[in-house]
Amino acid sequence: MNTPVISATGLWTPPNSISNKELVDSYNVWADNWNREREADIAAGLLEPKTHSSVEFIEKASGIKSRYVMDKTGVLDPDIMAPRIAERPNEQISVLAEIAVKAAKDALERAGRKPEDVDAVICAASNMQRAYPAMAVEIQDALGCGGFAFDMNVACSSATFGIQTAADFVRSGSAKSVLMVNPEICSGHLNFTDRDSHFIFGDVATAVLVEDVSIAPVGHWKILGTKLKTQFSNNIRNNFGFLNRAAPEGIDAPDKLFVQEGRKVFKEVVPMVATMIGEQLGELNIAPTDLRRMWLHQANANMNRLISSKVLGREATDEESPTVLDTYANTSSAGSIIAFHKYSGDFKPGDRGLICSFGAGYSAGTVFVEKTA
Repeated sequence: MNTPVISATGLWTPPNSISNKELVDSYNVWADNWNREREADIAAGLLEPKTHSSVEFIEKASGIKSRYVMDKTGVLDPDIMAPRIAERPNEQISVLAEIAVKAAKDALERAGRKPEDVDAVICAASNMQRAYPAMAVEIQDALGCGGFAFDMNVACSSATFGIQTAADFVRSGSAKSVLMVNPEICSGHLNFTDRDSHFIFGDVATAVLVEDVSIAPVGHWKILGTKLKTQFSNNIRNNFGFLNRAAPEGIDAPDKLFVQEGRKVFKEVVPMVATMIGEQLGELNIAPTDLRRMWLHQANANMNRLISSKVLGREATDEESPTVLDTYANTSSAGSIIAFHKYSGDFKPGDRGLICSFGAGYSAGTVFVEKTA
């Protein structure tokens, strides 16, 4: 049986960043305008007024300080409060494919690999730009890869599910080199007029190259084990889809964007993920103290703090559980991959770590890795 490893990762970051202050200032102007336009109904008790957001509220609730976005102007315009990304003709590469290609090229270059060396492409992300043709096939074509390609969506766990799928292809002999990409334009499904969530998401693209050990470059990562879990919940949901055209509310209905019951998610996901990690540590005969680092899903700093403390039995240090949430915000499937990409260069041969994701579904995935010489 072939042995899959991680050969390299890639990252592409949008040039536009929005600070919490910029976001709050924009939201508060929108809220004031909304209240002014509905002043009579509010005074009559028919509507509740919109309350202001604040930098302090955002940082306490999430740990987020800024985020990168594809379009800054539309998001910060109180009359729009949404990204405005121009539609492209079919003959031009789509936006989602374009950013995925940029991250993919970074991973391929780091591995010393050419696109034609790749046997399969998996596009694993929360929200695809279209239903078909598959984004992965367009990415495959733009890069010039052979073999096959397909899309998959497991929300924030798409990357870890994609890594296990890629590893399974290598094990079975279906492919020797699999490129797994995570283009996430999360700002497109965020309701920037919802005080409780207007700050959560950012945009980015990541890539992971999974290959058979026989062709992997020096300094690759052994995949010690992977584990996936799903459990149905409505507490994180996005109802946008092709059937929405028939709905009276159309795409303007709030539930056609990201919605969540944050407190319920926190209460239910934290123990589920911590238990899952603990169980797999036991299956792999790895002690928590053997983990040099955990690259956790970058959704909420408080969730990561509690999960890591449950695993380690104490508070994790910044080195043991690094964050990119403060500057990238929640980038869905890409978050744990950004953390791994940015905070793994100091590993020595034999050092072990955990890539872990969790999110809507509920879904959760773990990938235990070990650095090689």
